[in-house]
Amino acid sequence: MENKTKFTTTDEYMATLPIESIHKAREIREIIRKAVPAATEVISYNIPAFKLDKVLVWFAGYKAHVGFYPGGTAIAVFQDDLTAYKTSKGAIQFPLDKPLPVSLINKIVKYRIKEMATPSAVKKVKSKG
Repeated sequence: MENKTKFTTTDEYMATLPIESIHKAREIREIIRKAVPAATEVISYNIPAFKLDKVLVWFAGYKAHVGFYPGGTAIAVFQDDLTAYKTSKGAIQFPLDKPLPVSLINKIVKYRIKEMATPSAVKKVKSKG
């Protein structure tokens, strides 16, 4: 079923999540909040995101996993730590039946803060890919 709702807040989004993922989605939201308390919660690409000057990370809930979207460079940097998870160019899938890797999520968020603070470093990494 395709969701045609245009969300304006994270709470609106969370209210529509499958029952299977609501707990993990709340948990990842709280982990990110604690990792970067100065960030603002926004909706970007119609899913929740945390933003400083620019969006750092996104997350979303699904029936079988919680998606965490830190971008392609973060996935590349942390690829050795992500072998237990399904990943794609800019996404990580955390299964609902396993604990969330809190310290890894924290490391990735902190990395994204540094990455956003140094745009020239980001361009260098992207041009190599």
